Amino acid sequence: MELKVFAQTFPNWQLDGVDPSAEMLSLAKSALGPLSSRVYLHQGYVEAAPTGPFDSACCLLTLHFTTEAERYRTLCEIHSRLKPGGAFVAMHYSIAENPAERELWLSRCAAFAVSSGIDPEQAVTAAAAIGKQLPILSPAHDEELMRKAGFSNISTFYVALAFRGWVAYA
Repeated sequence: MELKVFAQTFPNWQLDGVDPSAEMLSLAKSALGPLSSRVYLHQGYVEAAPTGPFDSACCLLTLHFTTEAERYRTLCEIHSRLKPGGAFVAMHYSIAENPAERELWLSRCAAFAVSSGIDPEQAVTAAAAIGKQLPILSPAHDEELMRKAGFSNISTFYVALAFRGWVAYA
């Protein structure tokens, strides 16, 4: 979806998309329709992306699936592909590592889901699974990894429930 929005909004941009799932790449190509001529799709992880240098990069709703070590490695790989000063946008689950505070934020996510029409039991089960199965880091920890990977001028631009978004520069 983000590739389509970028392609529609910025008609002079050439884009590269990376995903490990062939099915997701097929859906992306289909969703892009005639815009697909400006988008190069690569199956795999960050290493599948060309070396660049790129003007910018985004990583939306994926880093929370990676361990701390894998997240750091991914951030380093992204940084190495950006031009100096290139913008990087990331958004993913990022909440306190303190168990009580983490539980509070995940319960708020479940409550929001219930208010949106999701079955209460299903919402609570999903929130608990997210908390147990995903290697969610705290915002401070995420920012520390970005700095360690070489990014600077890191700032938060989005916070909603357990999601946080940053912009940073190579």
